[in-house]
Amino acid sequence: MAHPTNNDPLLSVRDLRTYFYTEAGVARAVDGVSFDIARGETVGLVGESGCGKSVTAFSLIRLVQPPGRIEPGSRIGFDGRELTSLSDKEMRGVRGERIGFVFQEPMTALNPVFTVGDQIAEVVRVHNAGTKREAWDRAVKMLETVGIPSPAQRATEYPHQLSGGMRQRVVIAMALIMNPALVIADEPTTALDVTIQAQILELLRDLQQKFGTSILLITHDLGVVAETASRVIVMYGGEIVEEAPVADLFARAHHPYTEGLLAAMPQVGQSRERLETIPGSVPPPTKWPQGCRFHDRCPYAWERCASDHPPLYQIGAAHVSRCHLAGEPARRAEKHEPMVVA
Repeated sequence: MAHPTNNDPLLSVRDLRTYFYTEAGVARAVDGVSFDIARGETVGLVGESGCGKSVTAFSLIRLVQPPGRIEPGSRIGFDGRELTSLSDKEMRGVRGERIGFVFQEPMTALNPVFTVGDQIAEVVRVHNAGTKREAWDRAVKMLETVGIPSPAQRATEYPHQLSGGMRQRVVIAMALIMNPALVIADEPTTALDVTIQAQILELLRDLQQKFGTSILLITHDLGVVAETASRVIVMYGGEIVEEAPVADLFARAHHPYTEGLLAAMPQVGQSRERLETIPGSVPPPTKWPQGCRFHDRCPYAWERCASDHPPLYQIGAAHVSRCHLAGEPARRAEKHEPMVVA
């Protein structure tokens, strides 16, 4: 295998399919997803609950549990290695050391019966990166790095003794303690108030500049992506429906689903009695619609959308959209109420 160069993407995902085999049928939670992340880049992965974002994240670090499985033919290239072909032992060496993970809910990620210092130091010890004392010292230093005051004291405390913002910083410290090349952050600010959210996002930016880490930021909030990422991937129905540089997406969103997400964002200085909403909901992954998976919620849909599954059309140099409007743009003038399917 050729050694990766700085010009090669750090992460290269191709045709990722993660299916869950249930009594209700095969749930195609992630269904043919492909994307790259460059070294030192922050990419936002956005979409509603149920679109496949978190399953994508857990697939990348191979933590999908039965009845789910990553399907044959899926490819996850990371720093010159193919993760889908690694043994469980080899994958444990990658997870935590080369790829860090920031979980959505800190109280779920942290063990209530161990101090936060012990839990951060354990990551170091698992990867044989120092003695018990050295691991503890690194844990305290990392708490200081993520902005926790009195880090030596806080290291001796238990998760319930910390605020929600501090617990999230502890989870970030655990993800970064081994200086990984990639950090996957799954809704890292969802449970926090607006002020703490801003602090956590600023912390991630600062740590990225300090360590040169690549970040995959998973969120349902395009506002978070606008502040943090350079590129955004929009998922719906288990697949990518739009991908573009952040500035391009906000200025020239193409897919109707992305338009809906942007319209639902609160706008500073703009008075609205109520926010826009996208009618209907994401269909179950056991019953993806034929054709475009968004067609029954789309205000532009026509007959072709119900029968012909769209490819990713090239909209610009670095902008793609999974929408037939790319070939028939005049139909945007025919906007109408979407058909909502129960």
